[in-house]
Amino acid sequence: MFDQWKQFSVAALCVAVAAVAGCGRRQAAITVAGSTAFQPFAEKLAEELMAKRPDLAITVQGGGSAVGIQSALSGAAQIGMADLVELPPEAQSLTSVVVARDGVSMVVHPSNPLSNLTTDQIRGIFNGALRNWKELGGKDAPITVVSREAGSGTRTSFEQIITGINLTRDAVVQDSNGTIRETVANDPNAVGYLTHGVVNSKVKAVTVDGKDCTTEAIMAGEYKLVRPVFFLIKGVAEGTAKEFIDYVLSAEGQEIIKKNGLIPAK
Repeated sequence: MFDQWKQFSVAALCVAVAAVAGCGRRQAAITVAGSTAFQPFAEKLAEELMAKRPDLAITVQGGGSAVGIQSALSGAAQIGMADLVELPPEAQSLTSVVVARDGVSMVVHPSNPLSNLTTDQIRGIFNGALRNWKELGGKDAPITVVSREAGSGTRTSFEQIITGINLTRDAVVQDSNGTIRETVANDPNAVGYLTHGVVNSKVKAVTVDGKDCTTEAIMAGEYKLVRPVFFLIKGVAEGTAKEFIDYVLSAEGQEIIKKNGLIPAK
């Protein structure tokens, strides 16, 4: 009878703590936060890894590259995500690893007849020096400038590559690649920039200095609007954080990145 009660007690205890510990197998939970451009890709990668490893719990959050850096520094996230050409000084104390590369596409409304913008034209548009499409050989219509918010890795990288931009006060500022895309898609006079992995038929990507934002052009070094995607860790990656990073950098993880529109790290 005692043995039966003992067996029942152990079984009951396992049920009671299963939500936390899985009866002797603790769930290893981490948070990944930062870049909104890479967020959907990180979510996909996390889903794939958790399907293989049900004992892992990986929560992916956005907020922008600045949030990714600060979250890694504070410990609010075990992995910060930042998509920047150059990491800022405050990130130098973090361990960084490039997990992907991303092209930034210049997009206009599909009805816009223009198919190319030069670097100088882009600078003039976003500075507010060029205000009408007819100045660029297009129709007589005011240009609607659409940009990301301060702290966005996409905006910071865009302004690091297209130097000399002091964003016009007339710009429509959006907080994600998705809202940039929708704004341009709904305004025939709009121009914006977004990660090329989320470009679709709602908008038209134009060439920059005659070069397409394609995987091939980026890998060949022909397209200039490209930035790395960093994972940032405080100290040395261990446990689930290391396992997730290793998975993202594995052949399988890099293939998922490529299939979903970004460029592998190597």
